[in-house]
Amino acid sequence: MRRITPTPPTLSCLPGLRSRRAFLKSTAAGAAGLMLPCLVAGCTRGPGDRYIGLPSSRYLGDVRIETNVVGEQVFTEGPAVDRAGHVFFTNIPVSKILKWNPKAKQLTVFRENSHQSNGLLFDPEGNLLACEGEAGRVTRTNRLTGEITVLADAFDGLPLEAPNDLVLDAEGRLYFTSRPTSSVPRKGNVNAVYRLDPDGALHQILREPEVHRPNGIVLSPDEETLYLIETDVGEGRNRNISAYDVLPDGAVTNHRVLVDFYPGRSGDGMCIDAEGNLYVAAGLHTLRGTSETLDTRPGIHVISPDGELLAFAETPEDTITNCTFGGEDLRTLYVTCGSLLLSIPTTIPGKSAYRPNV
Repeated sequence: MRRITPTPPTLSCLPGLRSRRAFLKSTAAGAAGLMLPCLVAGCTRGPGDRYIGLPSSRYLGDVRIETNVVGEQVFTEGPAVDRAGHVFFTNIPVSKILKWNPKAKQLTVFRENSHQSNGLLFDPEGNLLACEGEAGRVTRTNRLTGEITVLADAFDGLPLEAPNDLVLDAEGRLYFTSRPTSSVPRKGNVNAVYRLDPDGALHQILREPEVHRPNGIVLSPDEETLYLIETDVGEGRNRNISAYDVLPDGAVTNHRVLVDFYPGRSGDGMCIDAEGNLYVAAGLHTLRGTSETLDTRPGIHVISPDGELLAFAETPEDTITNCTFGGEDLRTLYVTCGSLLLSIPTTIPGKSAYRPNV
């Protein structure tokens, strides 16, 4: 593995922070990272009312910059934590999977030529599952040998289009989202959610037009509810989190919209705690030439199973993409955000499935 020497993190200006220099003077930042306060009250961007007065400290601590990825092309995504506590995440445009050792404060390249891997996940045996967007496949890397096995790369005789995020249930069924890179799929498959059963059978359980642009996906701790983010930036298209009941055979039913982010930027990735609350990476600091507005503030949104916004922590730069639980007690939230890997202490641990058995 090639070692990357971290450089001092770069911060975008946050409300109330005039400059990076002013921020550094106002914190007790040290070698372990920089601390960002949770900014919740007094927001003047967009409607903002739902952010005022949130009891965020009941759920989230201060935001810490773990490391800064340096390069001409950086877009971080897909964090996942192994049994030893190492954080794996992707830099999509340069097709790399990176590995962060939070104890040694060391960033290395785990894999070159990752086929623009996006979402990552460790299975109970410690093998790394990856959504390889460019190759149109979902793979498993053996923990001991490094051998890569293709789990899914086609449906109904046609290649998959840009797998994005994934979640595994206790029965060994793998749910993943897939998003064509254009409005007209090259080979015929559309925006969809798939379920891969342990016997290798692949099922398309949701598809366009019932879903527009599926993205982050998680299961509730009891695995009776599937949550799905949709992130279509088009006018009038879905930007929400939906919930579905999961039937014993793995099919889904009883669709309902839990949170509607429209007209702001929707969530991207998310994870879930042991009590069933969602931790959603959503929002923008600045407009990016789409129909999205700034109504959704940029940061981690903690949302109850009933759709209530419980807490919020603002993140320092665009674009916040995804999060997962790690740490010795699963009370550390790792967040990919632009060129940064962040961490946030949480009072509630992540659901137990986030820690591999080996």
